[in-house]
Amino acid sequence: MSSSAESAVHRPTAGRWWIVVAALLLQFSIGAVYAWSVFGKALAEPTTMNLSTSEASLTFTVTIGMIFIGSYVGGKVQDRTGPRPVALTGGIIYGIGCLIASFAVSHDASLLWLLVLGYGVISGFGLGYAYIVPIAMLQKWFPDKRGLITGLAVAGFGFGAVVTAPVAQWLIAMTPTEPNRAFLPLGIGYIVLAVVGASFFRNPPEGYTVPGWKPSVSGRTRDAYKQFTEQEALRTPQWYLLTAILTLNVTVGIALIAQAAASAKDIAGYSVAGAAALVGVLALFNGGGRIFWAWISGFTGRMVAFGLMLGLQGVCLLIVPHATNGVLFFILAAIVYLCYGGGFGTMPATAGDFFGVKHAGAIYGLMIIGWSLGGIIGPPIIAALIGEDQNYVLGYTVIGIIALVSLIVPAVTRMPKPETPAAAVVVDGNGMPEVD
Repeated sequence: MSSSAESAVHRPTAGRWWIVVAALLLQFSIGAVYAWSVFGKALAEPTTMNLSTSEASLTFTVTIGMIFIGSYVGGKVQDRTGPRPVALTGGIIYGIGCLIASFAVSHDASLLWLLVLGYGVISGFGLGYAYIVPIAMLQKWFPDKRGLITGLAVAGFGFGAVVTAPVAQWLIAMTPTEPNRAFLPLGIGYIVLAVVGASFFRNPPEGYTVPGWKPSVSGRTRDAYKQFTEQEALRTPQWYLLTAILTLNVTVGIALIAQAAASAKDIAGYSVAGAAALVGVLALFNGGGRIFWAWISGFTGRMVAFGLMLGLQGVCLLIVPHATNGVLFFILAAIVYLCYGGGFGTMPATAGDFFGVKHAGAIYGLMIIGWSLGGIIGPPIIAALIGEDQNYVLGYTVIGIIALVSLIVPAVTRMPKPETPAAAVVVDGNGMPEVD
């Protein structure tokens, strides 16, 4: 046996944290989508494409709507081909969509279709196609840290707008009457980051275990630990309840995200540059929330954590339209971003708890429909409610009430029950019960 083969046998986890770093690079590039409000505000200026509030949010709505299609296809393909080719393809498609969007530079709405096609349809599909890959892959590498690692797996996505928002604002300022030209250098940068990160992706070898890690004894049953297939998961009410929780968490959080720059300027008096910087800083909470809530859910339980996320968002959204103080607005928005990101950090681990990780790509890939539904529902509702008369009180009050009513769903959601009672079991490194 060669020395490298011997090393792989004795140190099977060697290098797994470098795969996390690679995953963060990919997620950082596609997570730039959360800087959209910087573009949305620029596109609504009379000197650019002169779009209405609803038209300016249309592209973002389509982008989020396409994520489900991309993630479902990418999840199924990944289960067959492995993570690397799927992540590479998705990242490149996302960047190409941005390049196409850079040509929508007309000073009226006549080229809105090109923006929707490029950034909405093409980039949205590529985003979803790549997004699901590191989530499924890293759960297989880290059965000993599933909650933390799923938070990290999507944290890079939340952090994507930290740099992108101020950079996009700087690029837009270079050609203020044609803001979409900023998509050209951004698209090139996204492709570079995605290709570098995805090139290191791989699944652990067959029979992989974490040395020294002893799975805990659980009171859950053998059926609870079975590795559900996609079809089996869809036959349980739990899949639909979890998807509903994700949908609702996205709907209420993304309503603020889609209007963050404009709301900061109109409600709290931020300057244009200050609002763009605020969006970038808030992305830290979007990314950090994915790690924070995934970690917290390990102590509180998954459903309690989701209840806290929805409840906190509801209260904050009710207060936001009255937050004329810049500091108060920032604090409220930061909490919403933290809880919004927390849903994405916690749900993959929750799905793994409920259905196992063997078919995580396909099962969670399907659940991403909640992200798309929330993206389709939230931004248009808030844009329509705010309207041209900037009625932020009506808009955020309605969304806040939706968040508080949504608390019912995690309150009634329970783990899948077995057909017959079973004793407590020990699970192995892949989340499966050890069978005598």
